[in-house]
Amino acid sequence: MPGDPLAIHPLTYIRQLHGWGKAELARLMQAHGKTLGIPLATNRTTVWKWEQGQEPDADARYVLASLLEVPTEQAQATPWPHWLPVWEVTGLGTPWNEAGTVEALTDLVGSGRLDRRGFLTITGAALTGLAASWAEAPAAFASAFSGDRVTDTMVSTIEQRISTLRTLDDQLGGARLLEQARGDLALITGLLNAARYTEAIRLRLYALAARVSHLTGWMAYDAGLRSAGQQYYVGALRSARTAGDDAFGAFVLAEMGVHVSEAGRTAERVALISTAIDNAPRTLSPYTQSFLYLHKAEALSRDGDYQRAGTALNRATSHWERHTEGEDPDWLDWFGEAQLKSTEGKVLLRAGQVERATAALETSVDRAAPRDMAVRTARLAEARLAGNDLDGALDAANRGAALLEDKVSSMRALGRLKEFSARLEPNTSVPAVREFRERLKALPVAS
Repeated sequence: MPGDPLAIHPLTYIRQLHGWGKAELARLMQAHGKTLGIPLATNRTTVWKWEQGQEPDADARYVLASLLEVPTEQAQATPWPHWLPVWEVTGLGTPWNEAGTVEALTDLVGSGRLDRRGFLTITGAALTGLAASWAEAPAAFASAFSGDRVTDTMVSTIEQRISTLRTLDDQLGGARLLEQARGDLALITGLLNAARYTEAIRLRLYALAARVSHLTGWMAYDAGLRSAGQQYYVGALRSARTAGDDAFGAFVLAEMGVHVSEAGRTAERVALISTAIDNAPRTLSPYTQSFLYLHKAEALSRDGDYQRAGTALNRATSHWERHTEGEDPDWLDWFGEAQLKSTEGKVLLRAGQVERATAALETSVDRAAPRDMAVRTARLAEARLAGNDLDGALDAANRGAALLEDKVSSMRALGRLKEFSARLEPNTSVPAVREFRERLKALPVAS
C-alpha cells in the first residue's frame, strides 16, 4: 500500500473498531453475501491475506462495501483499500462554532475510534505521579458533571495533570500513555457539556481541550495509529479556534503536516505550514516563529525544494538566536536546540551535505529526551552510512534499539530503525550487521 498513512491495514482498523476478529468478519461477510445472493467462501485466512496486501475479488468487495454501508459507486471508483471508511475524520462536517467544537469532541471521546492493540498501562512512580496531581478534587468533578460550577482549582488540577502527561510522554513514548490522555479528553469534554462555568473558565477549558486533543493525537501518531492521530488533531484545531488561541492553531497545522508528508503528500504539507505561518498572530514570539519556519524547512526539503528549504532553515535559526528565556508558550516548552539540529540535519542530508548533516544529527541525538533519542538514532545512522561509516552507523542504530528494549515504547522509532536496516542489505556479510538485524527482530512488537 504505497503512501498509506496508517501503520496497520485499514481493514484491521475497522475490525478493531467494531470488535470483530478475522473469523467473525469472514462469517459476517458470508451471511451478508447470502442475503445479497452472492455466495462467498471467505474465511479467517482470506481476511488475513487482505490485511497483508492482497486485494479482494469483485464479489467480496461488493459484499464488504454493502456490509460497511459504503456506496457501491464509491467502492468501485476508489482503489482498494482507500474506500474503506477509516479516513472519515471527526469534525470535518460540523460548523466552526462552539456547538460544532463540542459535537466534534463528544464524537471523539465517545466513538471508541482508537485501535485496540493492548496498550501497556502506567505503573510505579509514573502512576503515583499522575494520581497525586488528580487526587485533590475528585468530589468536585463528580458534582460538576451534574451541572455544578467548575472552579479555578479544578481547571488548575487538569492543567497540572496534562503537564505531567507531556513530561511522561517524552520519557516513555506515546503507546504507554494513550488511553490516559484519551480519558483526560473525555473528562474535559464532559465538563464542557454538563457543567457551569464563567467566561474565563470556559476559555481555559477549550484551551485545555485543544492541548489534550493534540497530545492524544501525538501519542496515537507515535504509537503508529496515524488515522486516529489525525482525528484528534482536528479536535485540537477546532478547540484552539473556539478558545481564540490562533497561535496554538498554527502549531497544530504544522504538526498535521508531518502526517501527510510521511504518507507521501509532500506538497500538501507545504500548503499546510504556509497557511499556518500566513495566518498566525503577528505577535508570535521569535521562539514560536522559529518552530514554524523549521517545519517549513522540513516540508520544503521533503518536497525537493532544497533552496527554499535552506532559506526557511536560516530564518528558523535567526528567530531562535533572537529568542529569550521564558518567552516560550507552555505547549512548546519541549522545543529547543535538539529539535532545531534534528531538522537541520534532515534538510542537509536530503540536500546531499552529509558531513554537516551528520554533525547536526549527532548534536540532536545527544541532547534529546529518551523517546526522541530513540527516533533520531535511525536518521543519524543513515547519515553515517551515507558517509561510509558503517561502524558509526551501527553504533547509532544499536543505541536506538537499546532504548526500545529497556525504556521507550515508540512505533515511530521502531519503524525508522527498520527503514535503516533495509539500507544495510549490501552489507549482510558483515557480522555486526547481522547481529543488529537479529536484535531488531527481537524487539517487542509493542515498541
